[in-house]
Amino acid sequence: MSIVIAKNLTKKYGDFVAVDHISFEIEKGEIYGLLGPNGAGKTTTIKMLTGLTPITEGDAVIAGISVKKKPREVKKRIGWISSEVILDDELTAWENLEIQAKLLGVKDWQERADQLLEYFGIKEFKNRKAGKFSTGMRKKLEVSMALLHSPEIIFMDEPTIGLDVNTRASLWNLIKQINRDYQVTILLTTHYMEEADMLCNRISIINRGKIIAQGTPEELKEKYGGDVIEIELKEIRDGVLSDLESVGKLIKSENKKIAIKVGNAEEVLLKVIGIVGQNNIKSLKINRSSLDTVFLNLTGGSLEENEEFDARRFYAMLRRARR
Repeated sequence: MSIVIAKNLTKKYGDFVAVDHISFEIEKGEIYGLLGPNGAGKTTTIKMLTGLTPITEGDAVIAGISVKKKPREVKKRIGWISSEVILDDELTAWENLEIQAKLLGVKDWQERADQLLEYFGIKEFKNRKAGKFSTGMRKKLEVSMALLHSPEIIFMDEPTIGLDVNTRASLWNLIKQINRDYQVTILLTTHYMEEADMLCNRISIINRGKIIAQGTPEELKEKYGGDVIEIELKEIRDGVLSDLESVGKLIKSENKKIAIKVGNAEEVLLKVIGIVGQNNIKSLKINRSSLDTVFLNLTGGSLEENEEFDARRFYAMLRRARR
């Protein structure tokens, strides 16, 4: 059963279209991801779904309620965790929860709050100011606040942005945990490939305000995946691009940077190097089939910043290819 149905959801700011007629459905109980680069329209989408910004065209139905017609009713059914600061650092954890309860109109909230703090292992710190909490503890308090009124779905906007690797992994486990133990549906936005792959049952990839692909991570990798060889050249010589197209699908060629999709990179690496010229290569990177290569194959661009060229890795790949 679909708990979220978005139909032709659109947001315009004057002539600028931030979100362009997107449609998707989220099944009750799943973790659903909106994956895309910064500025793709993810946050705008989630703000429309939560009633925080007006919908220009289309509509969304959440738990059977129209966001456009009854945004206040929708807010009673949802939890919201922003990428921005939502805690008052001068108040204790308990006081932050109390304010949340008042804002949501939750009566007899104390027992629920105690249970949540106990569940997340921070009950003993409930009288400590939020400003004294570690990053991980702050996230646990934010999730406690989002769960205080027993919502049917929680919206998380870039939940792990700015976190170190260990804290991010800890939060991934926390998200899976509350999805399982509290039977709550989760919609999250992210630009981290690994995060979407690790957490989400299904994904919509969004770019420039439009959904360009939908499916499970496995379905997307099977349909749009494959290895991608990214090369930065000193110069692009005549005939190089046409010769590369005999090896694989050319998906990017700009500013002396080339990306070519192939079945198995190591099988064709020597041929590619022969075409472009070994001494003409400034950097070379192989992306194995992943959500990053899916995005690269669909758009010609990457969600992740390119790694710096590592000469040792390059020559190690070259040696393996020559075996």
